[in-house]
Amino acid sequence: MRVLVVDDEEKIRNVIKEYAEFEGYEIDEASDGMEAIAKCKAGNYDIIIMDVMMPKLDGFSSIKEIKKIKNIPVIMLSARGEEYDKLFGFEIGVDDYVVKPFSPKELMARINAVLTRSKSSATETSKQEKYVLDGLEIDMLGRNVYVDGVKKDLTPKEYELLQYFILNKNIALSREKILNEVWGYDFFGEDRTVDTHVKMLRNNLGKYRDKIVTVRGMGYKFEE
Repeated sequence: MRVLVVDDEEKIRNVIKEYAEFEGYEIDEASDGMEAIAKCKAGNYDIIIMDVMMPKLDGFSSIKEIKKIKNIPVIMLSARGEEYDKLFGFEIGVDDYVVKPFSPKELMARINAVLTRSKSSATETSKQEKYVLDGLEIDMLGRNVYVDGVKKDLTPKEYELLQYFILNKNIALSREKILNEVWGYDFFGEDRTVDTHVKMLRNNLGKYRDKIVTVRGMGYKFEE
């Protein structure tokens, strides 16, 4: 497993490298966002550990550029722990968010958890390349959604949420379970994170919005 560690502080890169190599990971490093993008274009990585505040190009901007060319799981590192920053990170496709100062052992546990979920999701997706329900079509491999032939511009999290609903269709899912499985992060019980994304997803699905049913007092389910 190859890990790209991106941080302008060499001390932090060295700590992560020491613990990750002990876990058996192969480590590559970058000291700023521009270097990270160049390395992702040139090689393949299983996961990226990305600092937010860096010279030349910040972590959020770097991830947005990397996501255009490769879908690599990402854990963000930041000294800022505000809800807005976390929500923005999840919106652009970040898998987890770790606030500095952090425990290297906890970071390793989060890396393992994200990679396990990513592998599981890829396996499930490979079993079902396309999902079609009347005029609703989801291209699982291309990560594209069409409503009556019109392509919808979903955010990464909206797509992952829809995919999770479809892979678990007709099953009532609690908000907590959705948070853990889609965001992979105990978001301090912020159920409105799920509710907000469901609302946006329903708007994108148009006349198929009612396929996502609210389960009162619990969460949601996708009904065929």
